[in-house]
Amino acid sequence: MNLSPPPSEESKNLERYVIPNLRNACRIMKLLAQFDDGLKASEIARRLKIPVTTTLRIMATLQLEGYVRKMDGRFELGPVLIHLGNASLSGTEIRSLALPVLHELTVSTDETSHLAVPCDDHSLIVAVQDSPHPLRAASRPGALTELHCSSTGKTFLAFLHQNRLEELYGQGRPTRRTAHTLDTLADIKREAAATRKRGFSLDDEEFNLGVRCCAAPVYASDGTVVAAI
Repeated sequence: MNLSPPPSEESKNLERYVIPNLRNACRIMKLLAQFDDGLKASEIARRLKIPVTTTLRIMATLQLEGYVRKMDGRFELGPVLIHLGNASLSGTEIRSLALPVLHELTVSTDETSHLAVPCDDHSLIVAVQDSPHPLRAASRPGALTELHCSSTGKTFLAFLHQNRLEELYGQGRPTRRTAHTLDTLADIKREAAATRKRGFSLDDEEFNLGVRCCAAPVYASDGTVVAAI
């Protein structure tokens, strides 16, 4: 299933300047982010359809630069990315603007609040204000959540990706995290329409049992949805 949006004119122009193995290195790091236990070079090559010899050369380069590390024959993301990720998060302007809003929201509700931005067909948590309660559920900054079963993700489906639902979910069912997770195209379409009508999204124990969330879109000056709280 192709999860990439249709190419824009700008992206078509940029394709002329692409360095294939640099792109493959980026694809490899995105793939490794999905596997906590890492992957063998042969598995990476098979999943991304890259020749094994090319994969090994890319992995050696990434390992030397600290972007990946090898543990028991398996590659996983390396410590350099922690530093880069923290630098990226701290430099995100919308995160800085949202922090006082998240603090005010948590003070008024006693619940944890998040700021998320769209990232590669996922929802990326970039800021968290924890609930004061000792027992709480909260993702950490840098966490990626799936669109169909998280409240911030549902916001992006309804207000940002509403024309891509067939592309995203028309050829296979997404992960069913709990018995409440919506995992059919018809259900996801209905939920996106309901979200647009009421102006906010709901996660009714669809990502984690016992946890309910709601989220609303954050708009840029041109009306584009750029984040969710």
